[in-house]
Amino acid sequence: MAELSTSINIKEPRWDQSTFMGRAKHFFTVTDPRNILLTNDQLAHAQGIVSPGLTEDDLWKAKYIFDSAFHPDTGEKMILIGRMSAQVPMNMTITGCMMTFYKTTPAVLFWQWINQSFNAIVNYTNRSGDAPITVNQLGTAYVSATTGAVATALGLNALTKHISPLIGRFVPFAAVAAANCINIPLMRQRELKHGIPITDENDNRLGESSKAAQQAISQVVVSRILMAAPGMAIPPFLMNHLEKKAFLKKFPWMSAPIQVSLVGFCLVFATPLCCALFPQKSSMSVSGLEPELQEKIRANHPGVERVYFNKGL
Repeated sequence: MAELSTSINIKEPRWDQSTFMGRAKHFFTVTDPRNILLTNDQLAHAQGIVSPGLTEDDLWKAKYIFDSAFHPDTGEKMILIGRMSAQVPMNMTITGCMMTFYKTTPAVLFWQWINQSFNAIVNYTNRSGDAPITVNQLGTAYVSATTGAVATALGLNALTKHISPLIGRFVPFAAVAAANCINIPLMRQRELKHGIPITDENDNRLGESSKAAQQAISQVVVSRILMAAPGMAIPPFLMNHLEKKAFLKKFPWMSAPIQVSLVGFCLVFATPLCCALFPQKSSMSVSGLEPELQEKIRANHPGVERVYFNKGL
C-alpha cells in the first residue's frame, strides 16, 4: 500500500503534462463516461476525502471525481451534460443521428441545431474562469454557429445530390467542422479582443496577449475538428458497405443504433487523444507576442524567452 506522501500537488494532473502519453492518461480519466453516473453523495464524499488510511490512489481517484463535476476556477457544480465525462455519450448519440438522418432538410436543420445547442452548453460549462462570457455573447455565438452549420450542411447537400452517395455521408462532418471554426472563436471573442493572461514559467503574470489567445483558440479548433473526425469519417465507409447487405435491408431501423455504436467506439478514443494533442499549459516565444508587450517584457523581465498560458478546451 502506497503511503500518502505530503509532496503530492493535487491541483496539478497526476501525470506529466509535458508528454503526449501523460496528457492522454489524464484526459482518458477526465472524459471517463462512468463519471456521469456518480451520485451527489459520491461527489460530496470525494470533496471531503482526507481521512486516515487514505492511499495515494484513493486521493487521485477522488481528485478526478471531484474535477469531473466542479468547475476548476469558480468551484461551482457543472451542468451534467456540459461535463467532459458526458462528451462521449452525448456526442455519439447526436453525431450518430446527424449521420443517419442527413438526407432531408428538416432532419438536417433539427440535428445540426441540437448539436450546436449541445456545443453552446459545453462551451459555457467549460469556459475559462477569468473571463466570464455574457449571455449576449453566448447568444450571438450560438445563433451564428447554428446558422453556419445548417448553411454548410444544406449547401453541401445540394451539391452532393449529383455526386456519389458516399460523399454525401461526409456532409455532416463538413458542417460540424465549419461550425467549430465559427463557434469557438465567437464564444471566446472576448479573449481575442482583450487577450488572455500570460505568465513566465513560474506562473508570474506578465500581462494579457491577443496573440496568445489566437494560438490557444486555433489549437482548440484543430483538436475539436480532429476529435469529431474518426467518428464521422470511419462509420460512413462501414455503413455504406453494410447498407448493401441483406441484414440492414431486412431491418432498416437498425441503421441508427449501429451508427451510434460505431461513432461511440471511435469517440471513446478520439475524445481524450485529441484533447491531449496540445499541452493544456500552452507556450509561445516572446518574439511572437504583440510589439508593445514584447517591449514591456524585455524591459521588466529581461531573462524571459517563453510565455505560458492556459489554452482552454
